[in-house]
This record gives sequence, structure tokens and C-alpha cells, in this order.
Amino acid sequence: MKKNRLRLFTKKFVIWANVMAVALFLLSCLIPLLHPQQWWWVSLMGLAFPFLLFVVICFLFGWLILLKFRLTLISLSALILGYKSIGVFIAFNAPSSFEVKKEAKTIRVVSWNVARFIELTRNNNRGSLTRKKMLALLAEQKADVLCLQEFYTSDNPAYYDNITSIRKQLGYPYFYFSKDRDGDLNYYSSVIFSRYPIIDSGLIRFPRPSQPEVLLQADIQAGGSVIRVVTTHLQSQRFDKQDYRRIEKIRDREDSLFYQFIPIVGKLKRGVVIRSVQADIIASLVADSPYPVVLAADLNDVPNSYTYFTVRGSLQDAFLQKGYGLGRTFRGLSPTLRIDYIFADPRLRVRQFKRVKKDYSDHYMLVTDLLPGGR
Repeated sequence: MKKNRLRLFTKKFVIWANVMAVALFLLSCLIPLLHPQQWWWVSLMGLAFPFLLFVVICFLFGWLILLKFRLTLISLSALILGYKSIGVFIAFNAPSSFEVKKEAKTIRVVSWNVARFIELTRNNNRGSLTRKKMLALLAEQKADVLCLQEFYTSDNPAYYDNITSIRKQLGYPYFYFSKDRDGDLNYYSSVIFSRYPIIDSGLIRFPRPSQPEVLLQADIQAGGSVIRVVTTHLQSQRFDKQDYRRIEKIRDREDSLFYQFIPIVGKLKRGVVIRSVQADIIASLVADSPYPVVLAADLNDVPNSYTYFTVRGSLQDAFLQKGYGLGRTFRGLSPTLRIDYIFADPRLRVRQFKRVKKDYSDHYMLVTDLLPGGR
């Protein structure tokens, strides 16, 4: 009798746990529809989406193994309803090799958060050697357009002039850089380099209280076509060393989890709210473009987010078109963080895509080949 009661209690508990996991999963799937300025606490659940997806799938297979087919409908229904969020989280393509030789009329675009090229001052230490490797890696891609975030250059001879290095050593005669000064003739921002002429350009400065980031656009004359290239770096979480120590303590269950968690949540909230404003600005800019748009950016947000869906709009995600798997682009914190993207106008065809997994920056380089003429 007691065994039957225990078995019944266990079954009910597991069913309710399945229902709770499904409810949270579906709530995380609603994030793109809820503006973070009002629903910031729901937006934070986007970071938990991979875990919730994994749990729902585990319940599904668990009921299948136990031959409880009616109960599989709980998880199966959730997965069907959440297909859009799953579809931007995983690229369901077969792995393929990247052809270095480009097809005729193809435009190759690189996007990379270069983390200020690691080294600012001229010397021969480890950071300087990493900078040289990064420049060599850029040269290997044989790209037509480079969109680099967290770019750094200087007019001070004691520091690196990365604009001159890329223009002369790598062969990119055209560029557009906002040149935001930060003392000592040092400049930090995003930048666009091109082998093709830039016939027009412009920038938008994101409103405070965000970081001093800009949204750059450059109209590039490539053969008989004009393409508007847009790049930016959106508000980061601004985690410092103490925050990363807090995350480690939370992960290892050290000290008071509540005490460690509150500052982290505060920064996450600030980041997601500011990025939502920036995303709205980008969407407006893309919608007003008279030319096909290529948007290469570090959005600092995951695919299952208001930021991603708003910025992407009707554009193609090059990774989803030709990549495979989870496509992690940020090396820290979690193996599921895809926060860097190349989006392409539907009037452009995505021919191929790759992630370059070199641990030079804290972000991986993205490369795609685009062909005017649509899908």
C-alpha cells in the first residue's frame, strides 16, 4: 500500500515538474514579443533557454523510455510551439568545408570583435605577438569587407596605428571610423574596411546612459551593385573581475547565493533594457535603407532575445543559412553564447559561412560569402 502511494506521489511530482519546465520554456519563447523596458525580468530568462530546452527534451525521452506516450505530449507540444526560438538557437545544416577561393561577384564579409587587438602599446610581449597573429588571420580570409568591433587605433607613435596597418599591410584602401577619442590620441570604436570604394557613410550615436557606442553605415560600390554595410557593438553587461568572481561563487555554491546574485541581476537588467532601445534604432535604420543591407555586429545578446529578433527583422542570419550546431561566438561564461552575427538582406544570397575558432580575442571571427541576386 505504501509503495503504491509512493509510486503515485512520485509520478505526480514528475508530471508537475514536467509541466513547470514546459511553462518556463514557453515563457522564454515569448521573450522576442515582450519589450524589455516593461518585461526585463522575462528577458533575463533568455539566458536559461538552452537549459530549459534540454530539460524539456529530457522529459520527452524519459516518457518515451517508460512508454508513457500520452505524457510525451506535454513536452512535444511545447517543442512544437517553441519552434521559432529553437530554430534560431540551432543551425540544422550539415557541416561543410569553407572554400577559400571566391566565386565571381561574391562579396566576402568578416565580422570580429577584436578586443582592441589585445595590445595597445608598441612592444614585443605576448600581447603584441597575439596582435600580429590577429592581423595575419584577417589577411588569410581574403575578405572584401571587414567589420571590426571594439577596434582600437592611435595617432601616438608609442601606440599601434591599426588603421594604417590594415590599410597598407592588408590592402584595404577604404575605411570608415568614427574616431572616438579617449585621451593620449587613442581612439576606440567600431570600424568598416573595404577593398571597394565607399561612396557614402554615416553614423548614429546611441543615446545615454549606454556606453559611448556608435552605429556605423557605409555604402559600398561593389561592381554594379551598391550595398549598405552596417556595424555596431551594443551595450555589454559591463562585468568586472568582481562580477566574474561572483559568478564563480554562484556556480560553486559558495557564500550567500542571494548576496552574490543581486549585483549580477542589476547589470543584466541594465544591459537588456539599453540594448532594446539600441535594437529599435537599428531596425529603423535598416528599414530606411534604399540598398541591400549587410549588418555585422556584436549584439551582446543571445538569439532568443528581443534584441536579436528586432535587429534581424526580415534579414537572413548567415549562420542559420550555412552554419551548423550552436555557433558559439563568445568564449567566456557559457558554451552556448552566440552573441555575434552577420545578417544579410534577402536580396543577397548566402553562399557559405564559417566561424574561425582561434583564441586570440574573447570572440570568434565570423566569415560569410554573399552574392547579389537573392536566395
